[in-house]
Amino acid sequence: MYLNRFSQSLTPLDMSQQAEFDSLKQSAKDLGITFADHTHYRSHNTVLRHQRFHFLEWGDTDKPNIILLHGSNQSSHSWDLVSLHLATNYHIYALDQRGHGDSEWSRGAHYSMTEMAADVEDFITELNIKDPIIIGHSMGGMVTLTLANKQPTLLKAITVVDIGPEVNQLGTKMIREFVGRNLEFDNLEEFLDRVEEYDPYRTREHIERTIKYNLLRRADGRYVTKHDRRRFFPETDKNTSSLLGTPSLEELKQLHLPVLIIRGGDSNVLVQDAADRFVNALPKGQMITVPDCGHNVASQNTVGFLAAVLPYLEAVCQNQSG
Repeated sequence: MYLNRFSQSLTPLDMSQQAEFDSLKQSAKDLGITFADHTHYRSHNTVLRHQRFHFLEWGDTDKPNIILLHGSNQSSHSWDLVSLHLATNYHIYALDQRGHGDSEWSRGAHYSMTEMAADVEDFITELNIKDPIIIGHSMGGMVTLTLANKQPTLLKAITVVDIGPEVNQLGTKMIREFVGRNLEFDNLEEFLDRVEEYDPYRTREHIERTIKYNLLRRADGRYVTKHDRRRFFPETDKNTSSLLGTPSLEELKQLHLPVLIIRGGDSNVLVQDAADRFVNALPKGQMITVPDCGHNVASQNTVGFLAAVLPYLEAVCQNQSG
């Protein structure tokens, strides 16, 4: 049983009329995040590469296009607070990537970065999304780099959040171990207790408001996480600390797209020296470190994340119009 609402067909569902939207707006008010009085917010499904994908669409179609790609074991709703604010000036697509959120799971458990980047490429083509800026966190950032390296002319610019060609294996191991220990629960309070202990940057109340997007209730009454657990695979090369399937630092020297790297100040995934090598390899790269957060920058310090990304988005769009 699903705990959240989403479109059950190819007909969009107006999410601004759902009780979930009221909960989101209250979280935004609690954090001092501004948003428009009337925000277009819709749940959609589409079929790409013989597979059903769910995505959220925010804002008006005449605004610049942004695609948001979530991290591993997360969903499009991981971006809700960011999307709510950005929808005033941008047209947002937040995609549930294969095996995550309310999208279909891969029948053959194909979850490589190449496959997921191909999904996003088809998403852009199928929906005729012109000159998108992609913002990708963690796994979504890996997908973004893979796509940008393959099809740079398809994109206007990218933002990569707390990930890069080189990562700290200890940090990624801690994330995988947390996810692996927290797959099934007898009740929601048990899940809340564990997430609150793992993530000290968010309040329990905020976590509780988003819990419905991370779990399903099984027929036996137990709660299970919504991602396809078959997707676990070695994400790093043990000899190099490089992410498998993503472009190397040497390859990124040829990437002439504007790239913003956003790093969490307390992150143990994208550590400072690796981040420095990453930004120095990019012809058009810049980096901003957001304080008071770890790896999950946009959810742990949403205000700080927005302060980092907004000037970049404005500059990229101004350059296009100029």
